[in-house]
Amino acid sequence: MPVIAPVPAARPARIPNQRDGAEDDAVAGTTVDHLTETYRAHYRSLLGLAALLLDDTASCEDVVQEAFIRVHSARKRVREPEKTLAYLRQTVVNLSRSALRRRILGLKLLSKPMPDMASAEEGAYDQLERDSLIKAMKGLQRRQREVLVLRYFADMTEAQVAETLGISLGSVKAYGSRGIAALRLAMEAPA
Repeated sequence: MPVIAPVPAARPARIPNQRDGAEDDAVAGTTVDHLTETYRAHYRSLLGLAALLLDDTASCEDVVQEAFIRVHSARKRVREPEKTLAYLRQTVVNLSRSALRRRILGLKLLSKPMPDMASAEEGAYDQLERDSLIKAMKGLQRRQREVLVLRYFADMTEAQVAETLGISLGSVKAYGSRGIAALRLAMEAPA
């Protein structure tokens, strides 16, 4: 993967601070000169770090540039200038993660092909099955019906069903087993 490094300047120019005190820069955070020198010295390693996380050179370069911009904007919060590189590295990692999340989300949101539509006969058959299931459910004992509805339609665990109904876990298993057996008999019986 070709890597393009920034062209080093003969001597980095100092950007004047709105407040003229040079000692204020050292106290308030890392200097622009130090940040620029750190960036120039470690550009390739930052690009390599991004390349380990992303798959194309353009994205890696964008991430490294954006990391520099963000750390530059927050340079006054970098109290210890020797930690500037660590801030740049962490920002590159975070921005790479964000780029990957956006890609994954984009892939999820791509239009999916429509599934084959069911015929009218299949829809009618499904409706008949639903109607017979509802009728069979109404024929169950109240506790069996409650357990099956909570367990399979509300998608609760057996422990959650037991807690909701105020019965033991063994009772949930027994009511569920007996309810399914009764449903199977009712659904297989001729109408």
